[in-house]
Amino acid sequence: MKGDNAGRFNRTPGAPLRASAARVLHAVTGQGKSLDDALAFAEARNRFDARDSALLAAIVYGTLRNWRRLGVQAEAMMTRPLHEAPMVDALLRAGLFQMLDMRVPDHAVVSATAGAAQLLDAEWAAPLINALLRRAQREPEGLIVPEDAAVQHSWPDWLAARLRADWGEAAEALMASGNAQAPMTLRVNRRRMAASDYRARLQRTGQEARLLEGVPEALVLEQACEVEALPGFARGSVSVQDASAQLAAGLLDVHPGQRVLDACSAPGGKAAHILERCPDAELVALDSDRRRIRTVDATLQRVGLKATLAAADATDTARWWEGEPFDRILIDAPCSGTGVARRHPDIKWLRRESDITALAATQRALLDALWPLLAPGGRLVFATCSLLRAEGSELVRAFAEAQSVEDVTPDLPVGEREPVGWRIPAGGDWDGFYYAVLEHSPS
Repeated sequence: MKGDNAGRFNRTPGAPLRASAARVLHAVTGQGKSLDDALAFAEARNRFDARDSALLAAIVYGTLRNWRRLGVQAEAMMTRPLHEAPMVDALLRAGLFQMLDMRVPDHAVVSATAGAAQLLDAEWAAPLINALLRRAQREPEGLIVPEDAAVQHSWPDWLAARLRADWGEAAEALMASGNAQAPMTLRVNRRRMAASDYRARLQRTGQEARLLEGVPEALVLEQACEVEALPGFARGSVSVQDASAQLAAGLLDVHPGQRVLDACSAPGGKAAHILERCPDAELVALDSDRRRIRTVDATLQRVGLKATLAAADATDTARWWEGEPFDRILIDAPCSGTGVARRHPDIKWLRRESDITALAATQRALLDALWPLLAPGGRLVFATCSLLRAEGSELVRAFAEAQSVEDVTPDLPVGEREPVGWRIPAGGDWDGFYYAVLEHSPS
């Protein structure tokens, strides 16, 4: 394995991997990079085997999920915080996470984490990290467990305040769910087989899964796996898609021959699902990013379906719309992503409160621009993977009142009704989501 520090050699087993973890964590929390990008860079820089890659991901995901709590626990053991040494701070938090929350032997955590300090050009920190981790090993009962839910579950104060305002007593459970491991949920291609038949196929390979009531194509795996291990994945028999996201196609209720717009389509999961349910629909899929629209194309090719694809800003209708109305429109709008924080823990640390106002403005612009494109009697489904009412019922209610639009959102298998639309709390089998179904008057 080629380590992070090509010019020096550290014989401590596991030290290069811990150094990589610290670099990834600092890239996210100190430099504002996405976790996906930071991890991809680390993987490209190192030649970790599959086992080490999995361990690296487990360390950085878990440390980010618990970032704030780990920081409080680390600072409680020190006379002076490590604010001026953010890479060392990240390394220490990762060490504490492994010791407190992972099944990594304490001696391995101590030696590998202290050794990693040398690879980060912070030899001075090795004795400090060694002493602090050994203290945590000897006196785990002395580590602070914060009473404040925002600190205990590691959410920024501004976001915790918004969750409390929007969800009341349920807010703490939502914050706790942001630290849980999300399930791997499949969407079975109904053109190929029923979910129950694919479940039996999985069982023959030793994989267990369960059906999910109210989501007919969904299977929740008992144990996550690589997609390559899923029978028929390459041929489009099955896809990976959260249960909440799978509700969109049913809410659209597309019929053969109808024109459908998927306005923010990448990476293409919902577009594929719409066509799996109704392959005779005429689907137009947009995304403002030319690179991301290629992922939609790849997704559709894998499941053997076709759509009209365009890289375009959906709100700039003069550039891409040819004047023929749509019978169905799906706006899966850009949002804060707070409903999927358990899958993307960097969201908690990259988002700023000012982002919510900007995102809500984008969402409203999409509604204002695309509603006139809906045919009389047509249906528009608005969706966000957000837990915040500013990106959900507050936004859509203001739009519906301005346009005198009828809300026809049905009851969903999970969640609760809002003044306009329906919201799903994050946790268990479900990502956090908001849906509103709006219909254009027939005349």
